[in-house]
Amino acid sequence: MKANGASKLIGAIFAVAIASCATYANAQAGGGTPADMSAQSQSVAARPNQNRSDSQIVRDVRRAFTRTTSLNSTGIHVAARHGVVTLTGWVPQRSQIQRAGNAARSVRGVKSVSNRLTVRTRHSSGH
Repeated sequence: MKANGASKLIGAIFAVAIASCATYANAQAGGGTPADMSAQSQSVAARPNQNRSDSQIVRDVRRAFTRTTSLNSTGIHVAARHGVVTLTGWVPQRSQIQRAGNAARSVRGVKSVSNRLTVRTRHSSGH
């Protein structure tokens, strides 16, 4: 009977060791305690689609403009707030207003575009 009791004791110690290792591995992987886990899930839930900063979006909209054929973006100002992009300024041709808006909408992280561009030709003074 002593051998059977010893087997049970060794089995219990083994089970505790495995449970301790699992807890340690979870902590190392960022799992932590249940309180830590709830804090992590709250921080992820608080920013579901805000993976990109507004400055990253503005930069990428400008890059999209340079890749868009027949678009002169020198007179375009780009602003972003919470993923909403606002285009202000001017372009030399009416068709470029839509091209600029489409280029901005194509950027990852853009939720909507407020296109306030106007047409200004070389002959108009802009005053």
